Parts: sequence; C-alpha cells; structure tokens
Amino acid sequence: MAAERGARRLLSTPSFWLYCLLLLGRRAPGAAAARSGSAPQSPGASIRTFTPFYFLVEPVDTLSVRGSSVILNCSAYSEPSPKIEWKKDGTFLNLVSDDRRQLLPDGSLFISNVVHSKHNKPDEGYYQCVATVESLGTIISRTAKLIVAGLPRFTSQPEPSSVYAGNNAILNCEVNADLVPFVRWEQNRQPLLLDDRVIKLPSGMLVISNATEGDGGLYRCVVESGGPPKYSDEVELKVLPDPEVISDLVFLKQPSPLVRVIGQDVVLPCVASGLPTPTIKWMKNEEALDTESSERLVLLAGGSLEISDVTEDDAGTYFCIADNGNETIEAQAELTVQAQPEFLKQPTNIYAHESMDIVFECEVTGKPTPTVKWVKNGDMVIPSDYFKIVKEHNLQVLGLVKSDEGFYQCIAENDVGNAQAGAQLIILEHDVAIPTLPPTSLTSATTDHLAPATTGPLPSAPRDVVASLVSTRFIKLTWRTPASDPHGDNLTYSVFYTKEGIARERVENTSHPGEMQVTIQNLMPATVYIFRVMAQNKHGSGESSAPLRVETQPEVQLPGPAPNLRAYAASPTSITVTWETPVSGNGEIQNYKLYYMEKGTDKEQDVDVSSHSYTINGLKKYTEYSFRVVAYNKHGPGVSTPDVAVRTLSDVPSAAPQNLSLEVRNSKSIMIHWQPPAPATQNGQITGYKIRYRKASRKSDVTETLVSGTQLSQLIEGLDRGTEYNFRVAALTINGTGPATDWLSAETFESDLDETRVPEVPSSLHVRPLVTSIVVSWTPPENQNIVVRGYAIGYGIGSPHAQTIKVDYKQRYYTIENLDPSSHYVITLKAFNNVGEGIPLYESAVTRPHTVPDPTPMMPPVGVQASILSHDTIRITWADNSLPKHQKITDSRYYTVRWKTNIPANTKYKNANATTLSYLVTGLKPNTLYEFSVMVTKGRRSSTWSMTAHGTTFELVPTSPPKDVTVVSKEGKPKTIIVNWQPPSEANGKITGYIIYYSTDVNAEIHDWVIEPVVGNRLTHQIQELTLDTPYYFKIQARNSKGMGPMSEAVQFRTPKADSSDKMPNDQASGSGGKGSRLPDLGSDYKPPMSGSNSPHGSPTSPLDSNMLLVIIVSVGVITIVVVVIIAVFCTRRTTSHQKKKRAACKSVNGSHKYKGNSKDVKPPDLWIHHERLELKPIDKSPDPNPIMTDTPIPRNSQDITPVDNSMDSNIHQRRNSYRGHESEDSMSTLAGRRGMRPKMMMPFDSQPPQQSVRNTPSTDTMPASSSQTCCTDHQDPEGATSSSYLASSQEEDSGQSLPTAHVRPSHPLKSFAVPAIPPPGPPTYDPALPSTPLLSQQALNHHIHSVKTASIGTLGRSRPPMPVVVPSAPEVQETTRMLEDSESSYEPDELTKEMAHLEGLMKDLNAITTA
Repeated sequence: MAAERGARRLLSTPSFWLYCLLLLGRRAPGAAAARSGSAPQSPGASIRTFTPFYFLVEPVDTLSVRGSSVILNCSAYSEPSPKIEWKKDGTFLNLVSDDRRQLLPDGSLFISNVVHSKHNKPDEGYYQCVATVESLGTIISRTAKLIVAGLPRFTSQPEPSSVYAGNNAILNCEVNADLVPFVRWEQNRQPLLLDDRVIKLPSGMLVISNATEGDGGLYRCVVESGGPPKYSDEVELKVLPDPEVISDLVFLKQPSPLVRVIGQDVVLPCVASGLPTPTIKWMKNEEALDTESSERLVLLAGGSLEISDVTEDDAGTYFCIADNGNETIEAQAELTVQAQPEFLKQPTNIYAHESMDIVFECEVTGKPTPTVKWVKNGDMVIPSDYFKIVKEHNLQVLGLVKSDEGFYQCIAENDVGNAQAGAQLIILEHDVAIPTLPPTSLTSATTDHLAPATTGPLPSAPRDVVASLVSTRFIKLTWRTPASDPHGDNLTYSVFYTKEGIARERVENTSHPGEMQVTIQNLMPATVYIFRVMAQNKHGSGESSAPLRVETQPEVQLPGPAPNLRAYAASPTSITVTWETPVSGNGEIQNYKLYYMEKGTDKEQDVDVSSHSYTINGLKKYTEYSFRVVAYNKHGPGVSTPDVAVRTLSDVPSAAPQNLSLEVRNSKSIMIHWQPPAPATQNGQITGYKIRYRKASRKSDVTETLVSGTQLSQLIEGLDRGTEYNFRVAALTINGTGPATDWLSAETFESDLDETRVPEVPSSLHVRPLVTSIVVSWTPPENQNIVVRGYAIGYGIGSPHAQTIKVDYKQRYYTIENLDPSSHYVITLKAFNNVGEGIPLYESAVTRPHTVPDPTPMMPPVGVQASILSHDTIRITWADNSLPKHQKITDSRYYTVRWKTNIPANTKYKNANATTLSYLVTGLKPNTLYEFSVMVTKGRRSSTWSMTAHGTTFELVPTSPPKDVTVVSKEGKPKTIIVNWQPPSEANGKITGYIIYYSTDVNAEIHDWVIEPVVGNRLTHQIQELTLDTPYYFKIQARNSKGMGPMSEAVQFRTPKADSSDKMPNDQASGSGGKGSRLPDLGSDYKPPMSGSNSPHGSPTSPLDSNMLLVIIVSVGVITIVVVVIIAVFCTRRTTSHQKKKRAACKSVNGSHKYKGNSKDVKPPDLWIHHERLELKPIDKSPDPNPIMTDTPIPRNSQDITPVDNSMDSNIHQRRNSYRGHESEDSMSTLAGRRGMRPKMMMPFDSQPPQQSVRNTPSTDTMPASSSQTCCTDHQDPEGATSSSYLASSQEEDSGQSLPTAHVRPSHPLKSFAVPAIPPPGPPTYDPALPSTPLLSQQALNHHIHSVKTASIGTLGRSRPPMPVVVPSAPEVQETTRMLEDSESSYEPDELTKEMAHLEGLMKDLNAITTA
C-alpha cells in the first residue's frame, strides 16, 4: 500500500510525455523479442508457489478473576517461522518492558496477577494475535475477549421459607453474571452436596425437590472468586409434615426467555409447589417433549428442563405444564439459539498479472447475520474505486499493481463471536504464464491473459488508436490491425487504461478475435484517462500502442450513482439498505431518496434519507422488494443506482388454513379437506400442515399428525364408531407453526353405509334453461343407506352421452355452461359409488333464444319519502308511475333501495331489495342525516335512480361517557379546581348538558356524590371551596334531549396543602345563619343541620337563654299565622278578570312559567321574597313539544346550570316550564353560601337549553335578608316541590308521596347534606359582593311531614334512609292537583308591588317586635 502511494506521488509530478516514455520503455523488451521472433523469457523466471501461512491455535474468550494468571493461546505455522505480536483493543502491546505480560515461545500471551478494580481495568478487553513473515506478509487471528470477574455482589439473597415434606422449595442467590460459576451453597455452615434431588441452577438458585426432614436447616450461598469468600444472608428452611390437605398449585420459579449459542447447554427453570405434589411436563411449539428416551433432554430436580449441546432446531417456545390432578397451570418462555460465524466458502489463493481485476470470494453464515470486513497484511481494506465489496461479502480488486501482493483475510463477526479465513495473492510477471486454468475468482475482463504462451513471433503495436466516441461516463476506442499482421483475424486485443497520475492500470478485453473496438464503461466525467492497446496471438502479448490521452465530457453538475448499494433482510418485516457517497458528487450531497417497490406491483414508494443507510419497516413478510437510490445535490437528483432485489425473511404463518371441511367416510374414518392460508398471510414457503384431533368428550387427549406442504387433505382412520371428534389444522413454515383453525366437529357413523351395490335413482331432477346455459338441480336417492360418492351429469343435443361431468356427493345443483341458444338438450343424472353408477334419471330442456335487451329503461320511482320512526329506523315509501293508478304490483318487478350518510366524503352505499312500495331501513346511526334513492328492476330492464329523499334519525341517549377527563388546581386558589373534558365520542345527538359528580369516597353510592350541572356548550368547569389536602374523585355524565349517558371512569385529584391559618370566608360566615333558630318538629328521625360554627354533633357553640328561645318560638308562630292570613286575603281578593294580566306579569319576572291544565289559586308559601331584585325579561317559548321543566327555588351565584332530563310517569300532569339559571363567565361554583350552607338540589331540567337567563345582581338595600323576598314565589315553590316529587316518584309506585332530598354543599367536603335554619333577627350581615339567597322554606304545620327519599339524577327510584335534610313541605297530592287544575292566574305589576310593600311593612313590624 505504501509502495502504491509512493508510485502515485512519483507519477503525478512528471510531464505527460515522460509518463508516455515510461510506458513505452516498459514494453520495450517485449517489442525486441517480437522483432527477434522469440518469446520473452526473463532470466531465472519461475513460477512462485503459494506459501502455507496459517494459525494452528487462535485465542478464545476467557473468564478470569483478580490476581490469577491467564494464558491466551496463539500459534502460527509458516516457513520461515513467523514473528508473533499481540494487539489489545486494536493497539500493539509493548511486551518488552511489561512485567506482567510476556510472550511465550509458541506465541501465546501470558498475563500474571490479573489487575482489576472499579476504576482501573488494564487487563480486560479484546486481544488479537498478529503473525508476520517479512517476505510474505501478515495475518491476524480472531479477536478474543478477556473478562475479569468483578467484586462479588448479590442482586438477590435467600429468604426464610418453609416447605411441606415431599414438596419443592427454592432458595434464591443471584450474583453478577460473570461470578455464577464461583457460587456454591452451604447447609449449617457445611458445604452442601448436590445430587439428583438437590441441584443448583445456572443462575445460582438452589432447588430442593421431594423435601425431607434432613433438608431443614440454615442455608447460605458463598461466592469464591479468588479473594476472600463472600457470604449471603443465612436463612432457615423449615420442613413441615405433610398436612394431607389440598393446597393451590403455584409456580415457585417460571422459565424466562433465554439466548444461547449452538453447542452450549441450557437449563429452562420451572419449579412448582402444591398439594398433591405436582408433576411437570414440557412442550415445545405445542409438541410434547419426551425427556425419558432423549439423550439431550433431561428433566432436572423440581421439573427444570436441561438441553445439552443446543442446536438451531432447539429454538422455539417452550411450555412448562404443572399438573397435580386437581388443577393445571402452565408457563412459557422463548429459547433463541444463536450461531457463531461460519464460512460456507473461504477465500482461495490467486495468481494474477498486473492490471487484471480479481475477486476474493467469501461466503459466511451465522445468527445474527455476520458483518464482513477485509484485511490485507493485517491492515483494514478501505473500499475505494479499486477496492470494492461486491455481492455483499466478496472483495474485488481492480487494476492490480505489484504492491497488491500479500495475504487477504475475510473476517466475519456477529454478537456471538468472530472468525477469519485468508488467502494469498501472487502477481506474476507478464512474461510468466499463470500455471492453472482460470479460476472463478478472476473476472471475465482478464481471462484472456491466462492462455499459456508458446514460442513464436509476437504482434506489433495496433495502429491508429483513436477515441471514436467520448461521453461523460464511457469512451469508445477503435484501432487498426498491427503492421505485423495486416489481416488480424486471429488477434485479440487488450485495452489498458488508467486515470492520469494514477499508477493502477486496468484492462478491458475484446469479446472475440478480430474485433477492433471496445467501449470502456463506468468512467468519471471531466476526467483525463490514458489508454494503450496491445494485441495478442497464440504466442503471447505483443507491443503496446502509444499512449492515448482522452478527457471525458463534463457532466451536468448532478451526483453520480451511489456505489455499493446493498440490501439485506433484517427481519420478516424490515429490510436494511446501505450505500456509499457517489464518487462524482459534483458538490455537497444534500440528501438521498430511497425508492422501493414490491415485486409484481407498479407502485414505487420513496423515502428521504440523510445518511448512508436506512431500514424500511412495515414490509410484507417473505416478499421480494427492489430498491434503488438517487443522490440529490443543490442542482437536483443525480443518476439512479441499478435496482437491488431482496426478499424479507420468512416467518410463521399469520393466518390459519382456509375452508376446513370434514367428510365422514364411514364409522371409523373422517376425511379432512382444507386450503392453504391466504398468500399474503403465508409468510414463507408452506412446508407442511399439522392436524390435531381429539374426542369431543376428552379434550385433553390430543393426537397430532403432520402432512407435507403440498397436501390439502388427509384421511384420519382408526376412529371409534358413533363418536364426535374435533379437528383443527395449522400451517407450518421453516420458522414454526402458525395459528390453527377453530375446532370443527364431526361424528363418525354408528354403522357403515352399504357399498355392496350401486346407488338408487335420484329422487328428483329439475332443469332451468337459459340462453347459453342450463341450471340442473336434484335431490339424492330416497334410500339413504347406500353410499353415494358423487353424481354423473350427462348432456348433449338430442343425446345425453355427448359429455359427462362428475360432481361431489354433497352437491345439489350444477350449471352447464357454453351451450347453444334455441337448442334441445337431453340431460341425464346418475348417482355412483365405488361399485358403479346407478339408474339414470332423464330430463330435456330447450335453451332460450338469443334476444337483444330492450334498450328503453324503465321510469324511476317518484315521490320518495323518508319517515323517521326511531333513532335507528326510517321507513322509505315511493310511487311507481309505470304501475296502474291503484299502484298494485302484478308482475315480477322489484325495487332496490340504496342509502348512505349525507357526507360528501362518503360514497359507499348500502342496498336492499323490496317487492312492495315501501321499505323499512334499520340499523342506522342515531341523529344522522341519511339520503335515500330507489330504482325499479323488471327482468333485464332497470330504471335510473330516483331523486333522493333525506331523513335524520332521532336522537338517542349518549352511549359513551365524556372522554379525556382531567382535573387541575387553579393557580393561586388552592381550594378551587378546574375540571376539563371532551364530548363523548358517541353523543348520538346534541349534548345539552353535563353533570359532574364528585366525592371523597370512590366507593360511595352514586346518590351520595355531590353533583355540578354544566351547560352543554362548555367543556370546563370550576369548583370552589374544596377542603385542602383531601383526595376527591370526579365522574362526568353527558346528556342530550333523550337522557343521560354513561358515566366516565373516576378521576382522582388531591387538593394541595396550605397553612392551617388559611380560613375560608364562607366558613366564618356560615355559623350565624342558624344561631338561636328553632325548627318545627320534624319527627323523631330529624337531626339538626350541621354548619361551620356548630360542634361536630350539631349543637351550637353557645347555649341560648330559655327566655330568648321562648321569644323566638312565639315570633315564628306569629309570623306563620300572619303569612297564612295574608295568603287567605290574596285568595279572596283575586278576580277572574285580573288573573291573566297578573299571570303575564309574574311570568315576565319569574322566567317562563306556563302551566298546563286548570290550576286553582296557588298560595305563596315562601317567607322571604327578594322583591328588590326583580327584573322583568320576556322569555321565548321552548320549541320542544313535550319538555319537562322545573324551576329551582334556590338561586345560586357564579354557577352554570345544565339542563338535565328525566323520564316522567305518564299519569302525572306534564308541565312546560323554562328553566332560569344563574350563569357566570368563569362557570364557578361555591360549596358554601355567605349566610349559611346552600343546598345543592338535584332536579330535572328542561330538555332544551335556556332561552333567557335572569342574572341576580347584588342589592344595596340594607334591610335584613329575612325581609327580602322574590316575586311570584307563590307559584315557584309548589312547582319546584311537585316537580321534584315527580322526579322521585317517576319510577316508584308511591307517586306524589315523597319529597326530593337536597344535596348540601358544606364547607367541609361531603360532611353533611343539610339546609340551614331560619336566620335570626338582628343586625344584617349582608355582603353586597355576594347576594344572599337562603333556602325558601315552606312549612305546613297542619300537615304531617312526608317521608324523605332521594331523587338523584341517574338513581331515580332508589330509596334510602331519611337524611338530616330540611326540605320545603309540599301540600297533599289532592290539594296540589286541585291547584294545578285550576285556571291560569297572574298578577299585574302595580298590584303586586302594592302587595309586596304591604307585606314588607308587616315583616318590619314583626321584626321590631321580636327584637324588643
């Protein structure tokens, strides 16, 4: 290599003519010899022989420990003896000055006192032996790895355990992988003797099978790696007497995936425990393993499987099956077998002349696939223009020079190991003939050199050598015959060429004698080449022509083809493609485009690549692909490489065989038929099929049989009579077994059918003639006891014997094709079996005449209408103008209805036929717009499609929950969280609302969760005033006009921590609401409500004076009496003439209140009416014909309320109320009010979103909250109460007798579901920033208190014990009904204002009395 570089430097400096003189002088002796008429023969020229030079011993991978000595063996043979040197990690070792490393006489390396520590590992690494003979060259050995075991380190230690006598036990002891060979066990501080019952697994684990009393004791494992021994923990193993009680079967140790190299031993661990003691069986790829008769398979103690001398066939999936008679368990593991590189073809020694091209061949195998590199005289061969890797592993050397002589080695390497093989190259002088026939390692361009020369005149130089055609990448040379041989018919020519300034010369030969032109390919653009031509005759090579200097044409500045394009299959679904940078890059290569295409298709795909390799994944298994690469620079794409084809690796079939069928032959045999898997799923060459069958009654006893890959049927014989069998078939490739078909059953006959005579005549024969075919159908013979193997159909014009067709015995019809129109055919049918054919049955038919189809199409149906019946059904009706007026169908016409969703991208129709003028289309999607069209067909005539009709299916409740539910804490407000979600994927209609459920107990009943309604157009919601450092669980439920959908999965969120001094304002304000107040007797089950200032038991923090308590009781009584009197006065003063006007005014204030039916005078039941906040707004009428609406009497601040729908009982008066909610921009909710805890009512809402909303604004009036009242609450509260009652009773029989349970949102999370008591008189604590809206309380002292039941959304009809809740008391059902049935009534605004002022004055007087 150095000589070559020197020659290149030398030739690059002189002028062109000096170089020409050198070339001419090089051939001068030959020319002189030609002129003298004798062949040249240099003095003493003789053929050099190949020198044996190879390794006798090569180093191998070695494991050592600290402080020990290691010998890496190496010995090489050559005459004379070679010089041995060593490399470590690619660098030569200086063994002269090394105290610990020395070279032994045979060339081995001796290392004494191995050094190894955590930070200093001078001896560990890769070693290589280098042998050199000065006059020959250098060879290198394989690379050996020296591993020094590290310090002992336990990754798992034994643990105390107990085992029943006769059962199995294991003790763990896992250390560094390189120290496993140095592990041993001790029992009671004495070395433990291992035997067939007590073994140590390769991992170091100790397995004791069939435990006895002697196995009890103290155990520990010891690691002895040269230094002081390291001991594990010492643990006790107790052996318990057999309890004779059945215990569960469990695995103590299961097999795990393993990778081993061919020739190694492997142990698949599997230890099970249970009573009775289990037995272990092994299967490989569903085949039972026979460990008793096999020499390589051994069942170790406890059930582990040992495989000796692993081969590639041992790879696969192994199943360990433990069975103790009561139950069976199994575990599996994959065994991967790898192989070191092996040479299928080694390089061979080569003789050659200068300027020739040679190829060293090297073919290797291994698993994983080895990589190959080449070394010349110990130095790596770097691919270039003249040294190329071809056909994946072969080395091609172009234009040999003298310095190319030496030893070439092919080194193959994979993850398992490496190997090397070498050959010698000898370059002979041109006047020395190569002594052997041309070997395969010489290229076709140089074989003409190999003919042995004989004595005689040599030709002179060819004349007039010119470049007749010069292109960018090729040059065509022509010349005339030499002067010494003007005819030149027997002359062959060699063209020698090289780049200017390069000493390496290449040669191209003419293809046949007498040819005087040659085209030199694969040149570089804009490059100067020097050519010379020599003629050869039977005596040898003649004189060289004068050098010809030619420059190729410059090429457009585009890249050339990428050299060394190679592709290899990396897996069954991926191929890796590699290439190199184009020699003529013409500037910086920006990227490459890799094109690939499946063989047999015309669809080429491409991918952009920035590097020199790319792995294409997702390919089809066992499929051939072609690849090519195009380089891109700033000017565009360059020259494409030639295509390279490669096939992906095979794999097990990915689908089962097709069309499995069973044919019961007789009482003892069944014939199985199948078809191969679909070609796209075979994933390789099908090598066979595995048939498994079993009795249906004994599923564990399975019999297997294998058949070849070309066989598609198999007769299973030797079966039992009258027995049902299950069969399944799986396809096999060289990679293993694919999936099997489903089990298919068939039952053998109780007794064999009679086949001693021919079958009887078929029981019927029918023919249906067409124009060019006749459809034949038949029924089998009536006597079913005679075997029928098939049927023979004969037919012909006038005679049935012209042609005969045989069909299977299961076939019942056949179509005879290719007949003549208008011809009379006679048809015969005979049943046959193995005895012969039975009696024939005759029939005749005349084929129809050939007619031209009627060109006129039919009129399409008209008046197509779509009537929606349900969420998935639409009825299509139409009229047919081609029918009579009464639209009665009397012929054989039929209609085809087609439909699809009305989406432009959807072009896929569904079709159905109908024989009437309507069709019921079912199975549609809810809330989806469909388009329909109809066409009519009569005989061969069809109409065009009609005009389309459209219809949208009804909505359906959502069938999937909201998705992507997330909960996050609001920044700066630790007590506030934000819930986000996405709409359900299957909304089945417009989402009109969501309900958020949350609780601190994920296992609580759903009706105990707090709910937050949200409008349907929002996907986020805030919840305030949660307790800090508390886990909450959230679920979300969507609804549309049809009802509620399913709930989402619970999402947990823990509120953040905060200082204990952090007090919520609502906590501080909530206590005054109930102080000194007393509630009427609510029964023995009543419990006081809980508030922020109360003790945990609900008692007030300060005792009340008994006199004060008496005054409060009297005040409450007086107030109640006054209110009753006022209600009575209102009822008597109302007149019929004013009712409608009053009703209109109330509706304007209160939202959209509209009652259906006749309602009587409904008396106002509420005590607090906030008339200072009245705001009159018109409300649109809800478009829904039957909405179910409820007004909530509980105004809520900063709260978005979503309509919720619940079904109502049919016997309950339906009402139409619009909902008035309180909305805010941030959709925020508070869990506690300013004056007291505010209840969270669960009640049905309108099916449509609110058309208008009334926003409460804070009032600046300083009057007490107890005296502020809201307009029209006399209608509001009964409606809310009765609607809630309807909600509770819609699914209960005691309709109207239950009240809604208010879910209270206390300041402490979910601590109480209570309503605050009546606020006491006194100085107001009204906060203008947040309007106070206490619960409207309605008390009827003369009615008994109704039992309280929950009416939560989603749990309607579920009864639970009464909760400590204060709810408004509704009037009796009869009274309520009577009031609702009365005519509509209303108040005028002016009269209402007067009444409110009058009531306000009364309340102030009462307040003054109570405070006095």
